[in-house]
Amino acid sequence: MKDLSFTKRATKEVAFISQRNRNRQICSVSLLISIGLILHFVEAIIPINYIVPGAKLGLSNIVSLLGLMIFGFKIGFIIVISRILLGSLLIGTFLSFNFFMSLNGGMIAYFLMSIVFYLTEDKFTAVGISIIGAVFHNLTQLMTAVLIIENISLLYYLPYLSLFGVASGLGTGLIVNFVYSYLKNTGKTFDKKTRDSILLLD
Repeated sequence: MKDLSFTKRATKEVAFISQRNRNRQICSVSLLISIGLILHFVEAIIPINYIVPGAKLGLSNIVSLLGLMIFGFKIGFIIVISRILLGSLLIGTFLSFNFFMSLNGGMIAYFLMSIVFYLTEDKFTAVGISIIGAVFHNLTQLMTAVLIIENISLLYYLPYLSLFGVASGLGTGLIVNFVYSYLKNTGKTFDKKTRDSILLLD
């Protein structure tokens, strides 16, 4: 009887710890989405378009990459989609030209960053992954604009957007690298096996 009672108590404690960890993960993901929305608004009011048409600072990419590196592909994808959808709804651009540019750019950039992250995790730093994401985010948005507007002359901005993507990716990558290194040193990140098994919707 004592062994049975101990087993039940141990099972309850494990379940409690598991639920507490899940709650922490949900809070962390919600916080990343909220930060992503704030950065989305900040990007919207900074007139970078006057320098290079179609260019963005890519501040929201900080949250996307952090989500990928901390929680893995599945949760990172939820963060990216939530940020884009909620951001467009709050600023009134849902299903508009800007929405599809942001959606296409965000998805392509995230998928490419994920591929590089998983295939070359020990070779590429957050800075390199961020630069790849920023460059292809700008290029995807440019191609989306070409297809929607049906004006191939927009490709004139291709080299400028590429260079701007490298610069913005470098900046955001340094921020991600600093934050992730801090979290890793304080034991607030997951190992690869745990990270890839996380799914808050289970």
